[in-house]
Amino acid sequence: MARTRFYARLARFVEGRPGLYRWFTTAERMSKESLFGCRMCGQCAMPATGYACPMTCPKQLRNGPCGGVGSDGACEVYPTLRCIWVMADERSTGAGHRRDLDLLQRPVDHREQGRSSWVNYWQGRDEALWTDATTPGPGPLLHRDLGLVPR
Repeated sequence: MARTRFYARLARFVEGRPGLYRWFTTAERMSKESLFGCRMCGQCAMPATGYACPMTCPKQLRNGPCGGVGSDGACEVYPTLRCIWVMADERSTGAGHRRDLDLLQRPVDHREQGRSSWVNYWQGRDEALWTDATTPGPGPLLHRDLGLVPR
């Protein structure tokens, strides 16, 4: 849901009523958890990761896989599971958004844990969660700029 004035007003309304905010956050958690494995970090990176939640990585890596991904795409920590970053790559590529994985994710602010990322998004609080190709200046800082390219 795109940020609009309507959603900004809705977010302010919801946030100003603690009971409603708890209900809203619970509904968000239940829907995103069942659909995407969301961990409710309050700073959703899923739009840039093919809707694969990077917080489901046992190492909570937000900028790509660790060096232990198996050749079959298995997680290093839990070999019976697929690496979340392999899934992110497959989903992003399938949706035609592979370049989104080049964007660097900012570190998680753990103070936002359990808060609504939708409300934060609509309020403009998470605008700087990842680098953006439309950012003025010399351009976004991409994985490949730091030599973080899969081999």
